[in-house]
Amino acid sequence: METNQAIAALTALGHATRLAIFRLLVEAGPEGRMAGEIAEALVVPGATLSFHLKELVLAGLIDSESRGRNVCYRANFEAMNALVAYLTHNCCAGSADESCPPGAAAACAC
Repeated sequence: METNQAIAALTALGHATRLAIFRLLVEAGPEGRMAGEIAEALVVPGATLSFHLKELVLAGLIDSESRGRNVCYRANFEAMNALVAYLTHNCCAGSADESCPPGAAAACAC
């Protein structure tokens, strides 16, 4: 992951509603959730939800799939794992403490 991609992802997640949406989609797993289900679960108006979903899609953190007149959203686990790897790339580098060796952070195997 490039620095600009990480910045875009972190900026997108830096809003409470977008973070809640992303966490909900991570919890849903590969099946994802329909936009209406997300709105209902988070008590977010449709127009507001659409704005936040668009920001998460642009950041590459979620994907969408049309299903007739509805849209299903799912977390992009590859992007999530790439962001975690980017953030932990040099984890504890230079530290003599063996409880945090570089690369010790486990990625989601979703």
